[in-house]
Amino acid sequence: MIPALWVSKTGLQAQDINLNTIANNLANVSTTGFKRDRAEFEDLIYQIRRQPGGQSSQDSQLPSGLQLGTGVRVTGTQKVFTTGSLQTTEQPLDLAINGRGFFQILLPDGTLGYSRDGSFHLSSDGQLVTSQGFSLEPAIVVPPEVQTFTVGEDGTVSVTTFGNPTPQVIGNIQTADFINPAGLQAYGNNLFLETAASGAPQPNTPGLNGLGQILQNTLENSNVSVVEELVNMITTQRAYEMNSKVISTSDQMLAYISQNL
Repeated sequence: MIPALWVSKTGLQAQDINLNTIANNLANVSTTGFKRDRAEFEDLIYQIRRQPGGQSSQDSQLPSGLQLGTGVRVTGTQKVFTTGSLQTTEQPLDLAINGRGFFQILLPDGTLGYSRDGSFHLSSDGQLVTSQGFSLEPAIVVPPEVQTFTVGEDGTVSVTTFGNPTPQVIGNIQTADFINPAGLQAYGNNLFLETAASGAPQPNTPGLNGLGQILQNTLENSNVSVVEELVNMITTQRAYEMNSKVISTSDQMLAYISQNL
């Protein structure tokens, strides 16, 4: 009975973390380029009372042993990098990657962050920046008196001005990919950081080597499915209730023993 208390306690802790993960997914259902998290579980060490395959006699073996589990734990949360739905906007600075890849963002400390959020803005000096003011890398500087701003599917950025209607290429947007995107560190502000698990970034021209093409006047929505998260929340709640019931049952059994023996 007492081991059951500790086992069910691990179950409550695991389901609490699972619910936090689901809550974060639902909170970011409208976040541009957000990728949902999935909690991953594993069983804890087993107490082997009778070894499977052990000798029950000189000529026979145990077909199964006596193995008592000690509970569960959350080993990690994994980002699911499926592409979210694409939403057409009328903003020329809105960009989306249709497939694999990340925008490269220069952080204040000089390192590079990586993002799927393509809702860019112009800084006071005409540079393409994120909503936090972090500049796109390589830098794209839009000249004054721009009439049209065009981004091709391969990342080529061209503009026309009121004084010169001929398109002028002002830069090229490069995207980066990783061998293991799930190994990236979630930094916040719609950014990810490189880790040893993700591997080194592989920058290239959009549309080449498996990278997705860039779509202008488009944003990538969150890949969170509200229906799926609500179903996961219901199963998490029921699992939490069942573990609570185990604690309650163990308590009643201990109370019976203490009162009647």
